[in-house]
Amino acid sequence: MAGMTTRIRSSHTITLERPIDACFPLFTAKGEERWVPGWRPQYVHPASGEAEPGQVFITGDGDERTWWTVVDFDPAAHHARYSRVTPASRIGLVDVRCRSVDERVTEVKVRYEMTALNAAGEAALQAYAGAAYVAMIEDWKRLIDAAD
Repeated sequence: MAGMTTRIRSSHTITLERPIDACFPLFTAKGEERWVPGWRPQYVHPASGEAEPGQVFITGDGDERTWWTVVDFDPAAHHARYSRVTPASRIGLVDVRCRSVDERVTEVKVRYEMTALNAAGEAALQAYAGAAYVAMIEDWKRLIDAAD
């Protein structure tokens, strides 16, 4: 893979007009069902889909089939970290931290660290870099704001 950018680290913060205790659950597998179009995780463990360290779920199909594991989950600290493996192309970590600005406003910092596994992964990593990454996370804000 000479000449390829095999790893990308990106971070972006959005501000949501919701209290922190209403924001943080939106960044769990079950919570994302409320605002991510087409997000229908298959819950492996626990079958209930409740977030906890070690939770495993699957999204997508074909080359985009992705296995997720909750690495860290600390609701009191409003922090979650996920490992995601899309075997056909890429592997990575997703880190979400919520910080209360005041009782009505929350900042959400989303960090991705993605590694390409092959040329397909190299192409996929472009969505996690620079302006494309910022646009993706800003789209999350738009979807959440429109959700309810």
